[in-house]
Parts: sequence; C-alpha cells; structure tokens
Amino acid sequence: MPAPNPWRPDDGVVWISESLHEVVDLLGTELGQAVENQYGPALLDDIEVLHRLCRRATNEDDPAPRAEAEARIAALDLDRIVELLRSYTAFFHLLNQAEQQEIIRINRERARQATPEHPRADAIDEALFHLRTRGLPAEEALAVLGRLDIQPTMTAHPTEARRRSILYKQQSLATLLTQRRRQCETTPVEAEQARLDVHNQIALLLATDEVRAERVSVENEVEHGLYFLSNTIWETVPRIYADVRRAFEQYYGITPELPAFLRFRSWIGSDRDGNPNVTPEVTRWTVRRLRQVALRLHYEALRHLRRELSLSERQIRIPEALTASLAEDAAEITLDPAWARQFQYEPYRLKISYMMTRVATLLEAARTGEETPAPPVYDSTRYLQDLLLLRRCLEATGFGELARDGQLGRLLARTRTFGFHMAALDIRQHSRVHEEAVAALLRIAGVTGDYAALTEAERLELLTRELHNPRPLRPHGAPLPETARMVIETFEVAREMAAQEPAALGSLIVSMTHAVSDLLEVMLLAKEVGLWRLEGDTVTCPLDIVPLFETIEDLETAHLFMETLFEHPVYRKHLAARGHFQEIMLGYSDSNKDGGFWMANWALHKAQERLGRVCRDYGVDFRLFHGRGGTVGRGGGRANRAILAMPPVSHNGRIRFTEQGEVISFRYALPEIAHRHLEQIVNAMLLATVPGGPREAPATAEDTRRPASRVTSDAPEARLMEELADRAMQAYRDLIHDEQLWTWYTRITPIAQISRLPIASRPVSRKSADEVDFEGLRAIPWVFAWTQTRYIVPGWYGLGRALAEALDAGSAPLDILRRMYREWPFFRAVIDNAQLEMARARLEIARHYARLADDIHKPFHDIIATDFHRARTAVLQITGQAELLDISRAVQQSIVLRNPYTDVLNLLQIELMKRERAARPAEREALRQALFLSINGIAAAMQSTG
Repeated sequence: MPAPNPWRPDDGVVWISESLHEVVDLLGTELGQAVENQYGPALLDDIEVLHRLCRRATNEDDPAPRAEAEARIAALDLDRIVELLRSYTAFFHLLNQAEQQEIIRINRERARQATPEHPRADAIDEALFHLRTRGLPAEEALAVLGRLDIQPTMTAHPTEARRRSILYKQQSLATLLTQRRRQCETTPVEAEQARLDVHNQIALLLATDEVRAERVSVENEVEHGLYFLSNTIWETVPRIYADVRRAFEQYYGITPELPAFLRFRSWIGSDRDGNPNVTPEVTRWTVRRLRQVALRLHYEALRHLRRELSLSERQIRIPEALTASLAEDAAEITLDPAWARQFQYEPYRLKISYMMTRVATLLEAARTGEETPAPPVYDSTRYLQDLLLLRRCLEATGFGELARDGQLGRLLARTRTFGFHMAALDIRQHSRVHEEAVAALLRIAGVTGDYAALTEAERLELLTRELHNPRPLRPHGAPLPETARMVIETFEVAREMAAQEPAALGSLIVSMTHAVSDLLEVMLLAKEVGLWRLEGDTVTCPLDIVPLFETIEDLETAHLFMETLFEHPVYRKHLAARGHFQEIMLGYSDSNKDGGFWMANWALHKAQERLGRVCRDYGVDFRLFHGRGGTVGRGGGRANRAILAMPPVSHNGRIRFTEQGEVISFRYALPEIAHRHLEQIVNAMLLATVPGGPREAPATAEDTRRPASRVTSDAPEARLMEELADRAMQAYRDLIHDEQLWTWYTRITPIAQISRLPIASRPVSRKSADEVDFEGLRAIPWVFAWTQTRYIVPGWYGLGRALAEALDAGSAPLDILRRMYREWPFFRAVIDNAQLEMARARLEIARHYARLADDIHKPFHDIIATDFHRARTAVLQITGQAELLDISRAVQQSIVLRNPYTDVLNLLQIELMKRERAARPAEREALRQALFLSINGIAAAMQSTG
C-alpha cells in the first residue's frame, strides 16, 4: 500500500488546473513512499504535523500554531532536522518541475487553439500578425527582421544553488513527466512501469547530496554552461528560425532568406572582475573547450545530414556546382577510401564526407591543443559556404522543401548562430585593475612614476600621446608585477582568439567605468599586445570596448560620459574602426544595492533614453547590454515585457541581456520552456523595432500591454517619477546607512553561511572571503540573504514612503497614478514587479528572524513592515485590485500553495542559526552543513536566490 502524501494541501486550495493538482499529488505520494523507505514512517508524521501547524497559522491568522511548530522543531535532534530539510527540499524540486510541466501544457493548449487571425500571445506569429495588421509591407517587415541583433549572454554569477547532479535528476524526471503527459494508449503494465520510473527518480533525488563537497571550479562552471548551450539551446535555435520563416509565409506569403538575428555570448571562464580563479590560462582553456563542443556538434549534425541526403546521381541530375566542389575537395584533402567507395554514386554524401573530414581535423587539433593556422584553412565561413552550396543544389533539382525543413535547414540556422566557437566570450575586468596595469607599464617604460596621482586631464593627455606612439611600453623581457602580467596575458589570449576565430572574441567590458581614461587605458593595453593599432588616422582593432555603468550616479551621468567619449579624437578613430558601433552596458544589481528598487529602475530607464539620444545625435549605431539578474531586485522579471517598456529611442533592434544562475536552468533546462522564452524575446524585439514602436500594436484578449503615450524626460509623468524615485531612495538609504543596520542584517540573515556556500568560483565580497561588509558585499548575496528571510527588501522597499507621501502631499493624485499604470508600460512594469516581490514576502515569518537580534533596540522589523503596509495600500489603490497579484492568479495561487511548506523550512533554518551560534567549535561544522542545506531548500521554495 503506498504511503500517504504528507504534503497534500487543504481541500480549499484553488489549483491552477486539475492537471497540476494530479501531477503534484502523484509526485507527493511517491516522495512520501521514498521518505518512508529511506527515513522511516515517523518522519512522515513530523512532516505532516509541521505542515498542518504552519497551514493553520496562515488560515486562521493565528501565531499560536506557528509557535507550537517552532517548539516542536527546537526539541528535534540534528539528524531529524536534516531529514526534514532534505524531504521538504525534495518536495520543492518536484513542485517546481510540476509547475514547469504545467506551463508547457498550457502553452501547447494555447498553440492548438490559435488561428491565423487569433495567434498565441507573445508568439512570433503574433508579432508578424501585428505588423501585417498595421499595414507594414513585406519589404519593411523584412527590414525590421534584418535589424534584429539579439544576444543572450550566459554568466556564472553565483545564483544557482543546486548541484548539477540535482539538475540532472530533475531533467530525467521532466522527461518522464513529459512522456506521461503525452501517453494516450497506455496499457496497465506500461502505466505501472511509468509510475515506478518516476518513483525511482524521486528516490535517487532524495538520496543525492544537495550541497557540493567543495566550491566549484571555473572549469565546472564552463561545463555547466556548455550543458545548456550544447543540448537545449542547440536544439531550440532552429525552431525559432523555423517559426519566423513560417510566420512570413503565413502573413506575407513569402519564404525569406533569414538573417542571423540570434547569437549567444558567455562570460563563463572569462569574467575576471573580482574572481582571481579566472586566469588567462583558464580563459584559453575555455575558448578551446567551447570550440571542441561546437565542432563535435557539427560533426554529429553532418553525420545525420549525410544519412538523410541519400540522393543518387543514378536517380537525379547533379548540379555542376556540386561536381566542381567535389573536384576541389579531392585536390585538397584525402578522403577515407571506404567512404569514397561507399558514396561513389551519392555526391551529396560524398561532399558531406569531405566536410566531416575537415571538421574532424579541426576537432582533433582543438582536443590536443595543437596550433592550427591563424586563421585556419577551413573555418566556419567556408563551412557555411559549403552548406549553402548544398542548399542551392537541392533547390535547383526540386528539393527546396527538404533543404529548408530537413536536417540541412536546421544545421544552417545553427551554423549562423554558433559557428565553430559556440558562444563569443566577453572579457570583463574592473577599471581599477586596468589602471594598475597601465601604471606599472608606464613606470617600467620611464614615462611616469605615479600614474595614479595624475588628474583626469593629465591622464587623457598622456594616454593619447602613448596611443599615437607605435613603440611598446614594456622593454623586451622586462618583468611585470603580478597584476600587470595577468592583464597583459589576458589581452594576449584575446589576440589569439581574434586570430583563430574572430567570432569567438566578444567585447571587453570595463566594470565601474567612471572616466574616459578607463576606456583609453584598455586601448593602450590592447596596443601593447598588438590588438589595437593606429597607423596614420586609421585604427585597426577587432575588439569592442564597453563601459559598464553601475551606480546611480554613473547612470545619471552616463550620457554626458558618452558625449565626452565620442568627442575624443583617438576614440573617434577607434569607433570608426568598429563601424561607428558602440555597446554600452547597464548594471541592474549594483544600482539597486546603491539606490534601492524604485530609483534603480528610474535611473536605468532615464539612462536608456539619454544614451539612445546621444548615440543617435552622434550617428553611432549602438547596442544596450542589460546586466539583469534573476530576481526583481536585480532587474529580473519577464524579459519581453522589460523590452516593451524601454524608452522608444533606445529601440533599434539590438539588445544584449545576461542570463544568470538559476535563471539559466529555469529558462533553458527544458526545450519547450527555452523555446517559449526565446520566442517571447523575438516577439518583443520585432514589435519594439518596427517604426512607431510597440505602443501601436493592436491589443489581443490576452495582451496586458496598453496603448501608451510616449513619456519623455520632460513630460509631467517623468517629473512625477523623479519625485517618487527621490523619496524612495531616501527611504532606502535611511535604512541601509543606519549604523546599526549591518549588524542587525548579519545577525538575522544567513549571510555568513551564504558567503561560505560552495555554489560558485567567485567570492561573495570584492575584498576577500573573510572580509565582508556592506560596501564590499556583492549584490547577489545581498539579495540572496534578504530572500531567505522573506523580507525581500531589494524588490520593493521605499515604495511605501514614496507613494504614501506623494499621495498625502497631493503631488501625485491617485487618478494620475492610475492612468500612468494603465498607459505607461514602464510604470506598469515597475509596479507589477514590486507587487510580485511583495506577494512573495512574508513578514510574519521575517519577524521570527528579527528575534535573532532582539538585543539591537532599533526596530528595523517595524520600519520595514510599516513601509510594506504603506506600499501595499498604495499599490492596491493604483492597480484597482483587492489583493496583490489579482492580475496574475496563477502566480498568486502558487505563492499561497507554497507558503505553509516554505514556513517550515524557514523555522528549521532559524533553529539551526540559533544552535550554530551557541555551539561548541566541534559541533559547528555539522550545523553549518545543515544550514547550507536549509539555504538550498528555501532557494528551491522561493525559486530564486540572488
């Protein structure tokens, strides 16, 4: 007899669907059986009792049941607490998987119901339907598509708390649930086997360590990113291109030649800002590893293509172009004699065999690290030409549909997206490190002994002079200080990348860009290794140099900075070498940590508008790079809605955005979810790039967008936003700059344990692993700790004072705020993101954490709670809702369902924090390991870390 489901919620819980209810019940029951088998039936009783008590506390709005749960937990031994943590964490992994399967099911159902005149919301079909409906001719629609330049960028930011082993188990379970959903004619034996397979995966999940034994290496992070690039993303990209082509056929009656509008970038293995583990040799290894994987995938794809293209010259006419190409191949390389005999009458297979031979040679060189010609004799450009030759020959002999819809069409899309490099690597470094390296070079060259002491004007004069001077600064063989040596070696790796595969080299991003000299220093360092050269008035450089604006102050003045930069005579020459193109990165994490949620959002929005205007005024093509995190406090949320909320002047078809930590595994672990994410991005970019922008698009029944006036920086709405942002930032800074706040924060949050959690190669502090303070703490752990305690301060704090004071003062009449919410996508996005985080916050649980610092007499909990309640009242007034997230019932109900279970995890963590602080040294390691497990469990429950 199966074990009962100890996680079964109240009968009164409103489920998103009966389908989700059924899957969660199945998974809960099987987990209950696995828990009973591994830990015994008594643990099931504890699970049920604690869940029931926390559920009663919520339903009855009575703290007494929760106090009883707290007392029961205090009486448990450590082993039992660990068993509870493992069981609850496993439940949330399963619940998360069930909800993803429900998302897939709903999307498939909507796709089945869609028609040409009523396309599915946010799909690529919908975007082309809007373009045609507004009367855009086919050639203009193609021109919009031709302007698209979409580049998701994978990072190793430490926000994925799960081990890869756990992710693999979840992937296996997802496959089983997908098979179960699609089975229509299952026999009883097959159904029982399917249930056993699910049970076994759950049992394995429960028996797998949640916490890594040691901190991951950079190489581990690279492999983690490659897992998604080489599996789900590799499989999904051709579907996106096929969607675009079908949409043009559907709405314009044409089959266009599609440009390469989607490419991927990566920081993994090359982001050295604050990570001493990312050495030049690690980056060199990363480049080689990415190349290995890309070549292996292409080799396998060619093998499948060869199997498909069995066309015989004894059956059809073979174009002369293919015959001539085979003759050229035979003159250049020797084919395996077995292949030559086997495919002697099958010229397509013969051609593909030559391509496979060439790719295999490159793959072997990449594996062994042997030097190859720079550029190689056979590169991704020649490879693409060979594929296009195959397509032309197929089209010429009546096999056009096979060329477009078969293996060849998919391989063409992948080649344009991934090349032989998989993802272009950006190199990021802090401006301070570049300054130190330049100072060392100038000192060795005898130019100046104290570069750091120079004013900005003096630096610019010196740097300009040295950029014009062709001689290197470093005398041959002269030793360099460690920092300068690492920087120069990194630039040498970039030079090697550009020589072997130009597409493999991304941008060089300068963190904490404050002055024009920060970018000229990069040019000087590039010049030192031959990567940047000035001859006469002409610069040669394969590298885009990207300023990163992160603080509120830097965002406010970013447009002035770019004006000064564009006026600099040497930089203008560099810009000409890059096709008058400039990439600019905006930091969402540090701006939030610096100025709070509301001000960060407003400063970023203003910066986008001003930067767009400056670039257009100077005739500079530009791409904004959005450093968005996973949580709302770090710029997270629906990416497509964020795109549509951008200022119109910033819409030019180009965009980059970071994909970080748990966001990568959420968006790219399952093909259907990855496809949905990418199609939403393409949909938003098509609508945003068309002349007139997204606000002219007809609304559909499911579309939450509204026609909106163009709000410029001098509009009344903008002035009101400025007032609200100032008030909100003042409230936020009053909180974080309080001299007692940091002590309180470190006492009531698990930040000490988060700083030791082995989830990434990068330290949590910019100073050192042991020296953590507010200034040095990175934004990710800052948000992570607030999320664990359920305060989620970075996602909303300051709204209460800002909105309440403005309403009370009459400077922000309610009817004006309501109109802004209805008509201004940016304002709506900010309010909706804030209410999402407020709905996820849980102050009744946060109060239990606050009691860990009862000796601190400043009532920080009450201060935060007051702002929360004022913000909640104002948001409900503005949106016209009865409760937070009434506009998104599915998310609202998911939070309601999760809360009682998450409460148990929070109470377990609080008890562990108490014990760890009171423990003898010999007891602390076991308690710390349990705390690591509690952090992972709450991260799974909240579906976010930092």
